[in-house]
Amino acid sequence: MASGSDRNPIIIGGLPSQVPDFDPEETQEWLDSLDAAVDERGRERARYLMLRLIERAREKRVAVPEMRSTDYVNTIATKDEPFFPGDEEIERKVLNATRWNAAVMVSRAQRPGIGVGGHIATFASSASLYDVGFNHFFRGKDDGRGGDQIFFQGHASPGIYARAFLLDRLSETQLDGFRQEKSKAPNGLSSYPHPRLMPDFWEFPTVSMGLGPLGAIYQARMNRYMEARGIADTSDSHVWAYLGDGEMDEPESLGQLSIAAREGLDNLTFVVNCNLQRLDGPVRGNGKIIQELESQFRGAGWNVIKLVWDRSWDPLLAQDRTGILVNKLNTTPDGQFQTYATETGAYIRDHFFGDDARLRDMVKDMTDQQILHLGRGGHDHRKVYAAYAAAKAHKGQPTVILAQTVKGWTLGPNFEGRNATHQMKKLTAEDLKRFRDRLHIPIADSRLEDGNPPYYHPGRNSEEIQYMHDRRKGLGGYVPTRVVRAKPLALPDDKAYATAKKGSGQQSIATTMAFVRILKDLMRDKEIGKRFVLIAPDEYRTFGMDAFFPSAKIYNPLGQQYESVDRDLLLAYKESPTGQMLHDGISEAGCTASLIAAGSAYATHGEPLIPVYVFYSMFGFQRTGDQFWQMADQLARGFVLGATAGRTTLTGEGLQHADGHSQLLASTNPGCVAYDPAFGYEIGHIVKDGLRRMYGGTPEENEDVFYYLTVYNEPIQHPAEPADVDVDGILKGVYRYSSGERGEIPAQIMASGVAVPWAVEAQRILADEWNVRADVWSATSWNELRREAVDVERYNLLHPEEEQRVPYVTRKLSGAQGPFVAVSDWMRSVPDQIARWVPGAYQSLGADGFGFADTRGAARRFFHIDAQSIVLAVLTELAKDGKIDRSMLKTAVDRYDLLDVAAAGPGATGGDA
Repeated sequence: MASGSDRNPIIIGGLPSQVPDFDPEETQEWLDSLDAAVDERGRERARYLMLRLIERAREKRVAVPEMRSTDYVNTIATKDEPFFPGDEEIERKVLNATRWNAAVMVSRAQRPGIGVGGHIATFASSASLYDVGFNHFFRGKDDGRGGDQIFFQGHASPGIYARAFLLDRLSETQLDGFRQEKSKAPNGLSSYPHPRLMPDFWEFPTVSMGLGPLGAIYQARMNRYMEARGIADTSDSHVWAYLGDGEMDEPESLGQLSIAAREGLDNLTFVVNCNLQRLDGPVRGNGKIIQELESQFRGAGWNVIKLVWDRSWDPLLAQDRTGILVNKLNTTPDGQFQTYATETGAYIRDHFFGDDARLRDMVKDMTDQQILHLGRGGHDHRKVYAAYAAAKAHKGQPTVILAQTVKGWTLGPNFEGRNATHQMKKLTAEDLKRFRDRLHIPIADSRLEDGNPPYYHPGRNSEEIQYMHDRRKGLGGYVPTRVVRAKPLALPDDKAYATAKKGSGQQSIATTMAFVRILKDLMRDKEIGKRFVLIAPDEYRTFGMDAFFPSAKIYNPLGQQYESVDRDLLLAYKESPTGQMLHDGISEAGCTASLIAAGSAYATHGEPLIPVYVFYSMFGFQRTGDQFWQMADQLARGFVLGATAGRTTLTGEGLQHADGHSQLLASTNPGCVAYDPAFGYEIGHIVKDGLRRMYGGTPEENEDVFYYLTVYNEPIQHPAEPADVDVDGILKGVYRYSSGERGEIPAQIMASGVAVPWAVEAQRILADEWNVRADVWSATSWNELRREAVDVERYNLLHPEEEQRVPYVTRKLSGAQGPFVAVSDWMRSVPDQIARWVPGAYQSLGADGFGFADTRGAARRFFHIDAQSIVLAVLTELAKDGKIDRSMLKTAVDRYDLLDVAAAGPGATGGDA
């Protein structure tokens, strides 16, 4: 496929259906030739000729329809395989040692008294796929650049540890700490690829199936983005994603294939380990998963390489002049191939070759043992090397290699191809002996009979270990390795936040726009401005970010090859190969994958990026929460903006858009620092501190967190920053925003986000009508208050003889005279997080239940979180304490018509939805 503008054709492989035939005579000659081939040589020969013609047509750049599925044989013909540059005998010994240690590590982890288990069958099937990559393709980071990015299949982690052990990167003690991350610390090994738990080893967490392929696509795209914008030279970086055929059923695995093809990401290779098995049985028992995946990837515009059979099939396929063998391979379902993997050579002779005399004749000179060892391509180093080399050489398209293997390969008859093999974690003494013999491992029987088999290392000076080191040195260092070498960023001073400090004057703006104004000023900064990566799922205009279109522009590697319909407007839609904004379409999953790739660039490529992902808050932690966990696992940093937040603030959209719980979901993610700010100056201080914590220090000082800010679409007048503003309180989660100046009976109102103006209105009503002097506190982060209080309690629990610490929220509120009423546009569980640490009677109001479409006023009256409902809540708590007569409560209910939703009026209107 060509590069440049031809890489993204509007029509792919079409035939001209409306073009007249200008030479019917010539056309008939071609048709007659085809008829003659069918009549004289048969349909199979005619089919072969047609396929060769299509192949030649593509070589000549003649548009012909793409074949969505090809024969069930290797894409790369034997004659086209390149020279294999390795020493296959040494590599076999290395792989045998790796296989042994991987299985032994899991088996030892399953010993009595430990029983943490592990998975051995996945790596057993994919071992050769990894080994060829390690020996010949995976680039390291020793040259100071990013090397290759490799998304290892999660369940294959034992094999990666086993190889690292042979290279002295891990010790035997560490292997024995597999899945014992705390009890064997600092020698514990994580179950799966996990950067947070092993930050110097793993780069990408992958075991949440489907997120690996999605992340790999957007990592490859981020590599191109960084190079296009001149931030890092990623020209030598290749992204490899190792996946399972069962994993491809996850929607995330295939959902974004088109963007990789559309942008011509030839720096990306998927290697799908097609062992034909899921966790509990066949992937497609009655079908053929390789053929199915081939159709899907080809249809999406990928280059497909099928690696189905090993070299033992080459002589048989070479003598298949009639196509009978290929036809048999095409029509045999996966479930039957799995049965062949567990049966004898005699069974295969009778059931695969036995139903046709021509097939039987092909294998008449082969022994049953030879037939039994007709193998699958994913276990053949030379075939794997040919596939990888072809993938690296291919230009203009991403490549997928569909490699057929046997799950549990080499582990013995109790494991290979069995439906239960994924759950099998323990090898018996007999299993170990068979396994040892097959791998030629020099370990005596006596050492295998006590249930705790030994590891095997051929010796640091052995030729196979030296070979491994030499190969890695030649490829630029050891992988996987995670290195953080990004330099601290010079962060802007207070001038960048001056607009936020001034407030909005007489203008009413939403907190979303307040954030955008801050971002605009930050992007002007000469030091860090270019490092911001703006990300949104087709909603930039909704969030008021179309102002960035003319200056930052939208990233598109092909530029803008059309005249924009709004080109005459000031804020015209503008695409550019060096654009700063990522516009990933209506795909929150794709946007979050971009966020993660950008947020971990400080480690991946040594160049920090500052992603800012803005989205409908309902479609963040609820829809892509698993990816936010992936972000925390990958130690990615950046700003996540849940816009149009709140259960009652986004009017008209209804239940599916009404977010009253994302702050609660955010609280469950230990890597997420969540805020619910009310005003622009609060946002300014939070963003400034976030930049300091994530980007302002040395690699040791920077924190591996990401910030979640909920912002709203309701216009309000933002006050100027008070001269004595409590910055520490803003950052820690609560500060006194407004002291009550009138009234005799004290009370406290705590509010967050869009609810702070309701609290201020309630403060006024309480003073004017009920003689209550209420202070209003802005709770910028219920989550951070709780997190700090939990840490304090944990310390006190374990240090009973030390002076007992007091949580920040308790100390901050200690001088305030209660009762305390908390209110937000979230469900009550959000402010209830701090209830036990508030020094006084505490009641919360919240929007519990499903959202609905209505005016803001009606919705808030329905949930009883509006100003009048806050007044009633304060009075109720005062009545409980005997400070007012209880009869006043009924008076308040009647005075404000609190039982009538319609009586509330529409409330504030306006704001983008």
